[in-house]
Amino acid sequence: MSDSTVLTPAAAGFAMPAEWEPHAGCLQQWPSRRELWGDRFAQAEQDYAEVARAIAGFEPVVMVCNPGTAQRVRDLCGQGVTPLEIPINDSWARDSGPVFVRDAAGSIAVVSFGFNAWGNRWHPHDDDDRLAAEVAARLGLEVFHAPFVLEGGSILVDGEGTVVTTEQCLLDPNRNPTWSREDLEQGLRDYLGVTTVVWMPHGHSLDVGPAGTDGHADGVAAYVAPGHLMLEAPTDPDSVDTARAHDNLAALRATPDARGRTLRVTCIDPGAEAGVSLANHYVANGAVIVPVDGNPDQDRALAELGALHPGREVVGVPGETLAFGGGGPHCITQQIPRGVDLSVL
Repeated sequence: MSDSTVLTPAAAGFAMPAEWEPHAGCLQQWPSRRELWGDRFAQAEQDYAEVARAIAGFEPVVMVCNPGTAQRVRDLCGQGVTPLEIPINDSWARDSGPVFVRDAAGSIAVVSFGFNAWGNRWHPHDDDDRLAAEVAARLGLEVFHAPFVLEGGSILVDGEGTVVTTEQCLLDPNRNPTWSREDLEQGLRDYLGVTTVVWMPHGHSLDVGPAGTDGHADGVAAYVAPGHLMLEAPTDPDSVDTARAHDNLAALRATPDARGRTLRVTCIDPGAEAGVSLANHYVANGAVIVPVDGNPDQDRALAELGALHPGREVVGVPGETLAFGGGGPHCITQQIPRGVDLSVL
């Protein structure tokens, strides 16, 4: 492994692949911050394990866990899940874990973005800030250190040069107070290998407070194919997220993507009683791992989501405790692109 301190990933020919491209596996982090979960900590372990087992039916899972907890991971997760003992503070692999990038020859590298626990909400977070580089070292991959804070849940990429994000999160001064919108756009180009940044105004209205992330993009939208996104769009007139979704839809349709396309957006109403984010799903090899909570509109919404992923099995996993903690299956996972050798772990 080498440590890149001069070139950016884009300058070196790297870009982040789309989530639906083939995976070598999936990275998760085991629940660690007991003060976040409170009396739900044991349930969080059970639900993280259920997500891991669901994904392991389609691709290998690597579960980062604190030293001394590997046997707990084995006991709850079973076959297909490999514990990897590295010190961590929390359990949101999408945000504090590595972002994998690939070049035209198929070589894989890691980007380590700054991580400050969603605007310094939680302390300590130093182990999580070091995690991406540590995973890169274990895998023998080159690592690029980005000079700004970014969580993976705040971005959606299409693998063809476009990234979608939210103003609510990226422009919040609790991340990069000295960086302008233009600075952040250039940073995304340099470290994700994209050329076009599409801004939605909002994340989910509930994505605030101690367990919030200030409006991550993956709480309201997801790429399903090049040029095509799904958007959670409530129709309940009493929901504040109805107007927010309307604003997001207008913004998505107003900005051409990197290929010059007007983005196609499929709106799905999660239902007035939904307590989980349908958008916060994980696209595995051959499957879509989706949070469920038994709300009356769940079957209809799952069928609509499944229609956007032909050839993939829709697998429901418990979503209520993950939502309590501030996320869903997408938040607790990070895809590892094909080409990474997991046998070295």
